[in-house]
Amino acid sequence: MTDRLYSDPELVQFYDIENEGGVDFDYCVGFAREAGSVLDLGCGTGQLAAALADRRSVTGVDPAPAMLDIARRRAGGQRVDWVEADARNVRLGRRFDLVLLTGHAFQVFLTPEDQEAVLATIAAHLAADGRFIFDTRNPAAQEWLEWTPERSQRELSHPGLGALRAWNDFRHDPATGVVTYSTHYEMPDSGRVLSAESKIAFAAKESLAQMLDQTGLVVEEWLGSWRGEQYAPTSPEIIPIGRLR
Repeated sequence: MTDRLYSDPELVQFYDIENEGGVDFDYCVGFAREAGSVLDLGCGTGQLAAALADRRSVTGVDPAPAMLDIARRRAGGQRVDWVEADARNVRLGRRFDLVLLTGHAFQVFLTPEDQEAVLATIAAHLAADGRFIFDTRNPAAQEWLEWTPERSQRELSHPGLGALRAWNDFRHDPATGVVTYSTHYEMPDSGRVLSAESKIAFAAKESLAQMLDQTGLVVEEWLGSWRGEQYAPTSPEIIPIGRLR
């Protein structure tokens, strides 16, 4: 795990502040209502996995030790089976009623080969009547255009550091669909800036549908947002929901 945004404890401390549970969290909690077992791939700091573990068996997988350190310490974290592993090749030897990959974690896999490997992992862990759901940003919406220093500047409230300033910047490669974006946090006392550079891929729905089919997964529904709207070409999100073929 080379992305400092997820592997450096100095940066990971801001993750939950920037990613507090929202409509995606609420949708997944409702979606998991009938599932007796859940696999949360790319579970990060474990907000969703811990929330789901109250009434069912939950396994959270993430490659970043710094993220899992927070996950284990959070309320409810003791009820989750945390696994440090890569979603491209992890094999747990069991199947689940529900496999999740949320928080746009799918986008950290930059090549079609890596994306197909993650989808194969989903297929390998789905029960015969299990369901999967994951999200990826729709490239047609060009959300990265909002990630300029001017448009992305924001004030954060850290429980230990107080108020601080954060912002982003980006480079987009239209040939590969990969966006390289930087994240910056300015410390309130010293003015020191903590920075990380990350890469994410924006897969088109058509290529995603082909990869899903090739890995033995059937999409029953395409959502265009976590509010439940059906997918349209201009939707901000691409959210497939489905089963094994």
